[in-house]
Amino acid sequence: MRLDDAGETGFASCPWPIWQTDDFTRCFQQDYLKVLLPLAVVSLSILQLAAQNIVRAVWLKNGRGYERIGGGPTTLSPHTHTELPRDEEPVSESEDEEDLTIGGGRLALYKTTTRGSIVQADVPPAQTLSVLVEELAVAGLVAVNAIALATGAYGREWGGIAAIAGLTVWIYVLVLTSLRLFLGNTPWRVPRIWNHTAAIYGFQWLFIVVVFRSVLIHPSSQLTQTLVIVEFALTSLLFGMAISTRKGNKTILLEWEDGIEPARENLASLFSHYTFSWVDAIVLSGWKEPLTIKRVWNLLPKDKAAAVLASYRQFRKTSSLAFHLVRYFKGLLLAQALWAVGAGVLTFAPTLLLRAILQYVEDPAMAPRNVLWLYVILLPVTDILRSVCDGQALWIGRKICINIRAILVGEIYAKALRRKAAAGKDTTLGAAADKKKDFDAEGAKGGIIAKTKRLLGLEKRSKDNQTGRDRATVGADKKDMTGESDEQANLGTIINLMSVDSFKVSEVTSYLHFLIAAAPTQLLVSIILLYQVMGLSAIPGFVVMALLLPVNIAFGKGFNSSQKRIMAATDKRIHTTNEILQNIRIIKYFAWEHRFATIVDEKRRAELKALRRRFMIWAAAVAVWNTVPILITFFSFLIYTIVEKKPLYPSVAFTAISLFMLLRYPLDQLGDMIAHVQESQVSIDRIEEFLSEEETEKFAQLGIDNVDENGNRVIGFRNATFVWGSKSTVAEDGSMAFRLLDLDVDFKIGKLNVITGPTGSGKTSMLMALLGEMTIMKGRVYLPGGRSREDVHPDPETGLAETCAYVAQQAWLVNASIKDNILFSAPFDEQRYRDVIVACALERDLEILENGDETLVGEKGITLSGGQKQRISLARAVYSNSKHLLMDDCLSAVDSHTAQWIFNNCIMGPLMRHRTCILVSHNIPLCVPPADYVVTMANGRVTGKGTPQELIATGNLPEDAAVQRSAPGSAHISRVPSRVPSSVGEESGDTLVNEADGSQQKTRDEAAKKKGIKQQDAMEEHKAVGAVQWPVMKLYLRSMGSWWFWVIACLVFGAQQLSGVASSLWVKEWSNQYAAEETVKIEFNMKSQTYSVQTLSPTYFALIANHAQGNTTIISAAQAHEVNVTYYLTVLAIIGIAGAVAALVRDLWIFFGSLTASWKLHNRLMAAVAGARFKFFDITPMGQIMNRFSKDLEAVDQEVAPIAIGVMSCALGIVVTVVLIAYITPGFLIAGIFITLAYVFLGQFYLHASRDLKRLESVERSPLFQQFGETLTGVTTIRAYGDERRFIRDNLARINTQLRPFIYLWAANRWLAFRTDLLGDFVAFFAGVFVILSLGKIDAGSAGISLSYAIGFADNILWLVRLYAMNEQNMNSVERIKEYLEVEQEAAAIVEKNRAPENWPAKGTVEFINYTTRYRKELEPVLRNLTFRIEAHEKVGIVGRTGAGKSSLTLAIFRALEADEGKILIDDIDISQIGLRDLREAITIVPQEPTLFTGTIRTNLDPFDLYTDEQIFNALRRVHLIQPDELTAATNPPMALLPEATTAADNVAAIQSQDQHGQQQQQQSRPPSVTNKNIFLDLSSPVSESGNNLSQGQRQLLCLARAMLKKPSVLVMDEATASIDYATDSAIQETIRELTSTIITIAHRLQTIVDYDKVLVLDKGRIVEYGHPWELMKKGGGVFRGMCEMSGDYAALAAAAKKAWKGKQLVDVDEEEREGGGNGGEQSGSGSGNRTAATNEGS
Repeated sequence: MRLDDAGETGFASCPWPIWQTDDFTRCFQQDYLKVLLPLAVVSLSILQLAAQNIVRAVWLKNGRGYERIGGGPTTLSPHTHTELPRDEEPVSESEDEEDLTIGGGRLALYKTTTRGSIVQADVPPAQTLSVLVEELAVAGLVAVNAIALATGAYGREWGGIAAIAGLTVWIYVLVLTSLRLFLGNTPWRVPRIWNHTAAIYGFQWLFIVVVFRSVLIHPSSQLTQTLVIVEFALTSLLFGMAISTRKGNKTILLEWEDGIEPARENLASLFSHYTFSWVDAIVLSGWKEPLTIKRVWNLLPKDKAAAVLASYRQFRKTSSLAFHLVRYFKGLLLAQALWAVGAGVLTFAPTLLLRAILQYVEDPAMAPRNVLWLYVILLPVTDILRSVCDGQALWIGRKICINIRAILVGEIYAKALRRKAAAGKDTTLGAAADKKKDFDAEGAKGGIIAKTKRLLGLEKRSKDNQTGRDRATVGADKKDMTGESDEQANLGTIINLMSVDSFKVSEVTSYLHFLIAAAPTQLLVSIILLYQVMGLSAIPGFVVMALLLPVNIAFGKGFNSSQKRIMAATDKRIHTTNEILQNIRIIKYFAWEHRFATIVDEKRRAELKALRRRFMIWAAAVAVWNTVPILITFFSFLIYTIVEKKPLYPSVAFTAISLFMLLRYPLDQLGDMIAHVQESQVSIDRIEEFLSEEETEKFAQLGIDNVDENGNRVIGFRNATFVWGSKSTVAEDGSMAFRLLDLDVDFKIGKLNVITGPTGSGKTSMLMALLGEMTIMKGRVYLPGGRSREDVHPDPETGLAETCAYVAQQAWLVNASIKDNILFSAPFDEQRYRDVIVACALERDLEILENGDETLVGEKGITLSGGQKQRISLARAVYSNSKHLLMDDCLSAVDSHTAQWIFNNCIMGPLMRHRTCILVSHNIPLCVPPADYVVTMANGRVTGKGTPQELIATGNLPEDAAVQRSAPGSAHISRVPSRVPSSVGEESGDTLVNEADGSQQKTRDEAAKKKGIKQQDAMEEHKAVGAVQWPVMKLYLRSMGSWWFWVIACLVFGAQQLSGVASSLWVKEWSNQYAAEETVKIEFNMKSQTYSVQTLSPTYFALIANHAQGNTTIISAAQAHEVNVTYYLTVLAIIGIAGAVAALVRDLWIFFGSLTASWKLHNRLMAAVAGARFKFFDITPMGQIMNRFSKDLEAVDQEVAPIAIGVMSCALGIVVTVVLIAYITPGFLIAGIFITLAYVFLGQFYLHASRDLKRLESVERSPLFQQFGETLTGVTTIRAYGDERRFIRDNLARINTQLRPFIYLWAANRWLAFRTDLLGDFVAFFAGVFVILSLGKIDAGSAGISLSYAIGFADNILWLVRLYAMNEQNMNSVERIKEYLEVEQEAAAIVEKNRAPENWPAKGTVEFINYTTRYRKELEPVLRNLTFRIEAHEKVGIVGRTGAGKSSLTLAIFRALEADEGKILIDDIDISQIGLRDLREAITIVPQEPTLFTGTIRTNLDPFDLYTDEQIFNALRRVHLIQPDELTAATNPPMALLPEATTAADNVAAIQSQDQHGQQQQQQSRPPSVTNKNIFLDLSSPVSESGNNLSQGQRQLLCLARAMLKKPSVLVMDEATASIDYATDSAIQETIRELTSTIITIAHRLQTIVDYDKVLVLDKGRIVEYGHPWELMKKGGGVFRGMCEMSGDYAALAAAAKKAWKGKQLVDVDEEEREGGGNGGEQSGSGSGNRTAATNEGS
């Protein structure tokens, strides 16, 4: 900008330097500050406005608003289902057009409410008045400049130009303010003018400040001075108004969503923004009383998950996920980097100012006193600016952090709703990236180059999964990117992705600016300064520094790999723990806790080993970090004194040391951040890998409508073949996954269709194939399920919509009330709801439950019985407005008369009019006769289809299948009041219960209401209140080690702290040698603080180290050389190294203790949870327990130790500092006391709020995780209902709830940091004032010490508060673990003095004597005064309606419920006296819910290798999973052709049907491979998570086989065969009859138990009848007889009972009976073989 032509000094060509002794030169002030810079600012503003308006005009011309990209494809991709629901499309919040203007007529466009929210327009105070004041002030400034121009007050020569420039600027501003004043609320307003005026005020104020100071210290004329002062006053006023009024001075809409207060952040002024004053309100409210989630403000509209995801999804993804996110957030990241650069530069200001102050103290004659005042004022000002920059950088980071978390969790959730239904193997995420499969289809394309591109994520992923139907046409050889597309992440891994990985990635973003901006800036500046101070001698320092970077990066890599190991180990442990907890009941029943505990211990050991490695790397890194400054100082001084032979003056020494100390930070941060970034790279790759897994083909298969090529609506299959998993997956032995072959089925729409067939024949698979969950290999499938439920409108006449409802075989319920589960968010219709409850026989259950339909269904429905869950699941389907219902064996878990009732009143009832019902059932006699269409299946093929009559004709169904046993309606309605499972009236809604009961009902309702209020809380997670209690601390400290451990710890800490002091004192000694003339006291405090590195403020060290640079006492060179440099240097090095060693030992010692604590706490936690009473698992959601094992344990493992080290260091540091300051300048203690009080006050405020916020954040995580887990298990049901969007909405709401406390916790952190910085700056300022006041009385050394120590003190306290808070938050995890260590435990596993005899129970008699028990103290007894005896080897059936106490009886035998009174004897031993393990190992149960573990068939049957293969195969044969004629893996040649049938019943039936159908030829011409292999022949066949790859029936049989292996003397079976077809069931009953054990069976199928030795009938926990079935059936009006009549199968039951009874009476009938049994087995092909056989003989 120099304009000097021909050598004369023209305008703006000021001579250098522009600063002279105490002020800027006149030329600089006039030309630059008054002319060039202001005009530059104005011209920028004009340019920007012009550009903005051009763009806007173009935009308006082209039509406003944005269209949705693309019209949407005609085929549905999975994505359309998981898009944001329309009503969540966020209200756009750009600064510009959407600002509301009251009265501008735009308010009408604004969306006034979203669900349950009130919108309030918030007008800033004095909105118009403030603009008026601005107008006046600007006018005043115009006048001032006009006067200056007229009088020439600014000097003759160039002063005129200055005045003209001033006029121009202020007139321009006047125009802008007038625009704001007059057009503000009109359609013609110019957007964002406020930003322009505010910026101009700011710059003008900066320029005028300099001039103002100059006028004060060098006054020229009176007029000039007056004008400048006026101008300064007015500019200050404007600037003050700009920063203290709300940003933009505009009206803001606040949305009160569900009564949650809206965020205050967007109401803040600039000042409040930069100082975080807007957080005051929340901190204050947290201080008054503990915060609850209701009182935490909402997020800003633009930070809500829905808004973030909506804008993110419009941003096209072209690169790998990591780069994609960086590109998406580039604006924010750039802003963050700029702030960080500012902070990095300002970090050095205090160092340099301090140096200047001390030089001045040395030689006050240098310059006038006002310069010193300037320095002292700048000291706090620059630091406050640094603090603001730091604060903004970190805050922007946190904003990015919550946005990324919302994006990742939202995307993972949406993906989970789109993933394929459980495929085959589990994949290990992250592994695939390391070894991309070579047979990748693309691999062939370009060899190495393609692979490299792919690895770098440059090549676009094949987008097959989005283009719907193409998938089906792409050849079957197409492998997915990640190799075998059959692999999928398992549930544990997905939950980990959400809970751990997404957190890691989002955390790193909040510190990213250190890596990209702050550290590099600081490095650059400190290197420049060092070179200025030391010249060439600084080079060895740089060399060491440069060498340190690779070392740091190596440490980072080590961290990373150890982190990976820890993650992998944690994944494994959590997966095992999760499985144990999911199946805790069976583990307890089998007394396997101690065995599984050892498995977990093994996994835990591996995890801690990885952790130990990480801790060692950490300690080494800290040690290196501590030694580096010593090395650097040593080498640099060595060169400086010995090679360059220069005297080392204190001013040089201390500045250098100070800068080296400062340099350490950026370097360390670089290493640290590089490690963090790499770590989160691993996580983001895992997430990306999951997000690119194969998606469901459901929507492609089903299309938009179920219309075939002729335009008819169809439900069914056309020549279709399906397979589980991927088309091309072939197992090692050449077999494929289970397939459905050549289906050609046309279900009747609006009618009842029944699918039946033996266990494992593919009935459930057929429903899955209909729902589009299987992979289609050829053909078509038709079902109206492809559209989202919200897009389908019900038919106004019938009220039904063309959608599906699905009842899964294993009922899937959400963790909400029963009512919510049934409604499933459909609108509530009182009458329909009552009808559904009556039809599904739920009425009596709701009466029994204390809160009726408000009872909370625990997670996975743990508070309900199996039958109740299934009926609720059925009620949900029936209540929905779907026209088509798919029901998978929904009658299996209910007893026979309830089944009959449900079938007649629900499935055949009025609620199902005009609705298609496709029912899978084993209950042929009940379901087949009224059916309109029946499909029979065997081994994945359809063996017959048509009406029942047609199938009987072809022999696919037994002769009598079509006869209905008792005409429904007439026969049983007469008996309604006594028999029906609930009080039901057919026609009217009246309840047919005697009126007398009415009053009782009322009181019960009232009680329920009262209870309902407190009942809800059983499931809620508790949040501790107030400070973390001492017992919690004690628990952790005691876990770390005993007293000697702590003695050593104290010694090591002391040593480390002392080495810091020693080095300070030593340097002081050394400087004293140089300053021979004056004995200068010089202190240097070089503490090596080593807490978690992210955040330590580097200024601290600089200041501490920096006081004595100014000793410019002139010393002759000769004197300098007499100082023995080598001696001092060596000792300094020794002290430093000793300190570093002490630090290393200290860290290792604490880490050693921390690992011990981790091991002990986990062991105790595992033991406590595994040994908890059964009721603990009934009332505690899985998610909460898992949260303890994942997040809380992770905190205990990784966080507690480093932070505890930090707290102790800080506390010691403060003590040391106080002692030193008191020693040197006692006067300063007074200031210290006040500052300390202020800090304590601040700390108190902060601790209260932050503690609550942190707790809320951990508590709110549970619902998020829990909903996640819930969705993953119920994904097929959610998809069947087409309800993905609602779940996504729910998920977004939960993300928001979890982010609210999180973001405000960080706001509180920034709030604290700024205020502590401010206090620290006060300390510095007063210290400076103190120095000025006592000039001459104080020498430079003392001045330096008091300043640097005072400042260090402030910083130390800040860290103490923050680390203490962090420590408390970590202790919060310990607290939550402690809570579970104290849950109520079961009785001892082994009672030494009462061990049962070795072979107990030898006989197996079971006797109940006056036995009563209840679930919880406050509840009614579930069993009342039972007294009965079961003789050895007797087989007893227990029957009774749902809720009669049948399952409670089994719990009692296993002591899952302890007796209130009475006792149970087994073989005359009172079971309450012996240990639980002894009891449970001696008797065996087959539970109602079949529970299996991930692994193989062998590990499930025999987890602890106690049996031989032969024994296992034998057990499998006994439960008919293997046919007697099938060869087992041990004996069969690999390619042997396996027979097709899978059950006894099947062989005959299949052959008959083929004979009659003439299908045999076609059967034989088939290639042999097309049959489904029986996986049970190979014990190493995999079993997936909870056995999902087996059918429900197969799972039950497997559990039965597991029980048989134990050869128990007492076997309890709880509905063990509910999901098995009748033929297999009767075959199994044969097996059971041959057993010699005592057998107690709870059965819903009366056929199962009718030929047992005795039947026990329970009702409401009391015995009603007990005796032989036949005797009970002869009893007129007996309960059991009534049940048999209800079942509609009386004749057959009576015959079987009578025959068994006779067999028992007459020994000679025995032979005959056996033949009869065998006979039955043969015939059982006809579906109900046993029964037929029995009938023939009986009659």
